[in-house]
Amino acid sequence: MSSLRADFVQTIQNPMIDNPESRGLLMQAGEARFAMRFSDPPGEAVVIDGEHVWVYTPSSVPGQVIRLPVPTGGPVYGYNLLAWLLDRPADRYTASLLASEKLNGRNMDVVELVPAVPDLPFDRAVLWLDREDALPRKLDITERSGSRRILTLSKVQVNRAMPDQTFVFEVPPGVRIVDQ
Repeated sequence: MSSLRADFVQTIQNPMIDNPESRGLLMQAGEARFAMRFSDPPGEAVVIDGEHVWVYTPSSVPGQVIRLPVPTGGPVYGYNLLAWLLDRPADRYTASLLASEKLNGRNMDVVELVPAVPDLPFDRAVLWLDREDALPRKLDITERSGSRRILTLSKVQVNRAMPDQTFVFEVPPGVRIVDQ
């Protein structure tokens, strides 16, 4: 798969998060380009451009964008949930088939992944994999912090060309860059 594009609805179960549900468009191309562009809350974004990770959340931290260097040596993890789960799964997880279910009218295999190697930022992930194309349609991730992140994908498209601008974060006027 050279690229993936999907609408998403994300719910984060954590008492410290004021607005636990968000939605938008998720795009990934190759190992080091990723973008979550939010329509709710509007204007928020997480963008990995191949050199930096940009985290812009004006609804919670107005007036600044966080810029981090992209880790070297392989796919970019951290904000890229799909890379966590889809890169070398047989080498990195113990997988168990939990159930067969329908999701949005499609037949799914529900698979649990438990990390078998150190340094993954979650304790458990449950994936709903479409039986027709084997693509994830829902992810339920229990993070090491105890938070739970549920990401539901729809209108999934793969192997489509994406303009380079998709993975460029343009700093809004008056917003300061905070390097981490």
